[in-house]
Amino acid sequence: QVQLVESGGGWVQAGGSLRLSCAASAFPLTDVAIGWFRQAPGKGREPVSCIGVSDGTTVYAASVKGRFTVHRDNVKKMVWLQLNSLRAEDTAVYYCNSAPQASFPWGQGTQVTVSS
Repeated sequence: QVQLVESGGGWVQAGGSLRLSCAASAFPLTDVAIGWFRQAPGKGREPVSCIGVSDGTTVYAASVKGRFTVHRDNVKKMVWLQLNSLRAEDTAVYYCNSAPQASFPWGQGTQVTVSS
């Protein structure tokens, strides 16, 4: 069974940066587009960003465009999300999954907390 593992979250002050990582067991991340999603307290899970399989095509939610950058390394089979200029409203648990359809079981996610 595919297991997704997100890491790299933490606590930062507004304006700070974090780098999140996504890895998977039992499935090569190289074969699918990967999306980052987040769920803030009391809210539903929302898409944040997506990166294509091989051409590096990226898509960002309007709320993070220009601040977040997604990239992948198909040799290392990893996907990262660089979070810059963080805001309090970015506080959430961040998840990765296949995109646009989240086809795999959700991982534990990684908590990002931004203090203003």
